[in-house]
Amino acid sequence: MAEILFPALFILLALGVPVAFAMIISVFAALSLGSTYPHIVVVKEMFAGLDSFPLLAVPFFVLAAELMTGGGITQTLLRFVSQFVGHMRGGLGYANVISSTLFAGISGSALADAAGPGAMMIRMMEKGGYDKSYAGALTISSAIVGPIIPPSITMIIYAMQDESVSVGSLFMAGIVPGLLLSVGTLAGNWYVSRKRNYRSDEARPALPEMIRTSIYAMPAIFLIVLIIGGIRSGIFTPTEASVIAVFYALFCGFFVYRSLSFRNLPEIILRAALVSTAVLLILGAARAFAWVLVIEGIPQFLAETIISWDLSPILFLLAVNVLLLVFGLFMDPLPGVMILVPILAPISHALGIAPEHFAIVVIVNLTLGLATPPVGSLIFVVASTVGLKPGVLIREMPPFFLTSFIVLMLLTFVPALSTWLPAASGF
Repeated sequence: MAEILFPALFILLALGVPVAFAMIISVFAALSLGSTYPHIVVVKEMFAGLDSFPLLAVPFFVLAAELMTGGGITQTLLRFVSQFVGHMRGGLGYANVISSTLFAGISGSALADAAGPGAMMIRMMEKGGYDKSYAGALTISSAIVGPIIPPSITMIIYAMQDESVSVGSLFMAGIVPGLLLSVGTLAGNWYVSRKRNYRSDEARPALPEMIRTSIYAMPAIFLIVLIIGGIRSGIFTPTEASVIAVFYALFCGFFVYRSLSFRNLPEIILRAALVSTAVLLILGAARAFAWVLVIEGIPQFLAETIISWDLSPILFLLAVNVLLLVFGLFMDPLPGVMILVPILAPISHALGIAPEHFAIVVIVNLTLGLATPPVGSLIFVVASTVGLKPGVLIREMPPFFLTSFIVLMLLTFVPALSTWLPAASGF
């Protein structure tokens, strides 16, 4: 089956078939031509992959992000950040990165960050004299932190594949790496803005106005504290946190900012349903794909082969970095986690690598694939948003690729960046 599965998958991806459909079709082809298993097994495995209580967090966090955008909370966060840095050289670029970092603490999705506050920031940066292509590239880079800073949909899926970590411990482990990636993107923006002399004509607002804007933004910022603090303190689980986030977003949209109405709720719910359906379809397809790999004994074979090489933990992590960076060029993080983590995580545990450390290395690697061609989803989302060709955006990305790679190496060689906060939090 494997001799049919992988060539079929790569051919379908090369033809531009969406990842979920490419995996499903390749699994059906493998079963039809290489086995006697009934096709109903594919459907069974897809449903089994979705039959999980923690997965309820996915549609609820997506809905919370949509309610944030439709309820005026996103605009409030943008104004709050822009008042501090918008007047500086490259200030709107800084505002883009910081607002994406704040929104990452709400949405848990890179695509939601790029399509929500990212799209608004691109328009603001273009009006401020920035090249539209650069604004789009910066948005792609800043949105990468979405699946790394908690809450994170990718981390929820990872915890389902590796029993040695919990969702809460991964949430804590992602805070420092996510902030480091944001700092790297800020550094890239500093370099480009200095080189091109991107400046804003807007002066810093008067102190009374800044105080009013900050107070007005407090309810929006409190949602981040509510999610992380509630999970850390054990008041509620990540799944329950996603539901609370939805109700808090509804409360703010209707009663605090009063920019949400019953008339636009159906459209918001429909957008959230479409995004959630796409994510869950990928997860179901990845489960069926992973089932074929297990039946063929590929995970066991790879594990035995890698262990026989007698690699040190550092060499193993470097090899994993190369594998995942290449894998991320062709596949989104969610199916990557479901296919590779059951193979690689047991090997990393046998080598004595801390589970949270290995998880962050995997998640950051695969998330970077969202910003790399040829399949990088963020590139195509932003390209369609700003009306540019993907190639134009890719040409602006090298400074941000460099800073992201530096951060990835830091996370690989300094385990404490991923492990000290979970340990300090009691996980």
